[in-house]
Amino acid sequence: MSSESWPPQLKEWVAKCLGQMTDANRAEAQAELKQVIADAFGAKTLWTTDWAGVQLKSLLPKPPPTLISTSNLKRKSNEYIPASNKKTKKTSVSKSSAAGALDPVDRAALDRRAARFQREHELERQKNWRQTNHHTPSSSYGHTNSHVFKSRSGTPATYGDDEPETNSNVPNWDRFTIVGTSTEIFKDYLRLTSEPKPEQIRPYHVLQETLNQLKKKWREKATYNWICSQFKSLRQDLTVQRIKNEFTVTVYEIHARMALEVGDMVEYNQCQAMLRNLYELGIPGKVEEFTAYRILMLLHGRNRSDLNLYVGQLTERHKSDPAVRHALSVQRAVAMGNYHALFDLYLNAPNMGAYIMDHFIDRERIRALMVMTKAYRTLQLSFIQNELAFETLAATREFLDEHRASFFQNPNSPDTEKVLDCKPAGAPLATVFEEKYRRVQIKGAV
Repeated sequence: MSSESWPPQLKEWVAKCLGQMTDANRAEAQAELKQVIADAFGAKTLWTTDWAGVQLKSLLPKPPPTLISTSNLKRKSNEYIPASNKKTKKTSVSKSSAAGALDPVDRAALDRRAARFQREHELERQKNWRQTNHHTPSSSYGHTNSHVFKSRSGTPATYGDDEPETNSNVPNWDRFTIVGTSTEIFKDYLRLTSEPKPEQIRPYHVLQETLNQLKKKWREKATYNWICSQFKSLRQDLTVQRIKNEFTVTVYEIHARMALEVGDMVEYNQCQAMLRNLYELGIPGKVEEFTAYRILMLLHGRNRSDLNLYVGQLTERHKSDPAVRHALSVQRAVAMGNYHALFDLYLNAPNMGAYIMDHFIDRERIRALMVMTKAYRTLQLSFIQNELAFETLAATREFLDEHRASFFQNPNSPDTEKVLDCKPAGAPLATVFEEKYRRVQIKGAV
């Protein structure tokens, strides 16, 4: 279980716990910390647990020591202290009682400990209150949605005894949920820096019309930058109103596909992360399609540990889907170095899988060429085109030029007759692979 795959809230909580440890409780606290994370991992709740409200028992302050009465001290002194020291012990006890039983420094330390315990108790009480009221704060735009608990003046909001009418589109509706009143169809995206106002947020029925209009605009070839801003604004309005239903899933799925089509991997990865959370809540959607995309993205990032873990959690229903079967076949071909099967799968990718494969197919072409130049003395350019799924002979030749491997025996011949000399091409290909493809950077990865 790699800590790189932990949710950000868990990482912050672990850092907080480590900062609270002392030499006295470190061993016990570290053991409890590992057990809590292991239990959450086994229960598949790493991403759903409110880690900010979890408290390790070993880090709770110990109760203040019980003051021993003078009579008890006398009895204990008679039992354990030599007779010659009885008078001294009685005198010290009487002086201690008269001075307030504890040294002022000790008393101050106990007071600080009690105050800290009171703060932690209050945090635990708030956590239990949230669980009781099924409140799940959202942190989709960089911070928790704590502003919905306060009025605009900054003081806690007060309400009457009447509960508001609940919304079936909000799974955890409560009195703090915002309901928009804006009727604008289109609205540019602006990052929230203060409490959202209802008059700036579009309600559910308006957001539905917004999605219909955006799909129409996309078919009419509107610019992606404008479409992306509109979708981010739409997602933001859904988030602040805590709307999580099939419509929410549809919005993120459509935006993810548009982002794939134009190669915007930052927005795609953000949509993919949110879709994973929505699917885990049991909200229907194109689960198998995006499961296949996630497998291909993990192959792109060469994140073997996360990939093996994710594939191991797939159900038989997932594996029976054609798109998931295709992605698993791609994984198998890459792992076995079967470049012939890999490029055949690339040409026959379902849905939008080829758009993701585009991001790592050149890397696999170089790996295939490194094998081919060791196995053959010469290679026809047309053979390389067909084997590595290039669209044209010109694209094949340009790829070899770009990767410093265009060692042709007949460089002045037409592309249809060109023959690659494999021996001198092998070393430059290996060098280019190390320089260009050894490290993978995933933009917007979550």
